[in-house]
Amino acid sequence: MERTLIIFKPDCLNQRHVGNVIDRFEQAGFTIVGCKMTRLAPALLRAHYAHVADKPFYPALEAFMASRPVIVMALEGENVVQRVRDLLGPTDSRKAAKGTIRGDFGTDVTINVVHASDSDANARIELARFFAPYELYEVNG
Repeated sequence: MERTLIIFKPDCLNQRHVGNVIDRFEQAGFTIVGCKMTRLAPALLRAHYAHVADKPFYPALEAFMASRPVIVMALEGENVVQRVRDLLGPTDSRKAAKGTIRGDFGTDVTINVVHASDSDANARIELARFFAPYELYEVNG
């Protein structure tokens, strides 16, 4: 079983799509093994988005992600990283097909409902960044 990090972005909460998105994840057979609401501090956002922190769009991204509390979630399932990314559609919601989460609820490349880990290696790093070990549960535990 693999795990992945999900961040329900401010637009998802503002538009009240969290329940719809969770339902899609559960209907796909994934198990929630961690979940909490939190505010993302600038230092955490800089660490999470280090790969784009030097880009001109980063200040707007940080402001958006810090604009309200978000929900972070850990999902578990077979091939969960790739399957979640397939459910989401492309990062740019304008290019996402209807029927995908971003195609149905997203607006653009930043306002795109949900962040999800892009690889198993990054999922491990991101889960450790957002969750203490005791905040993640075993499915049968």
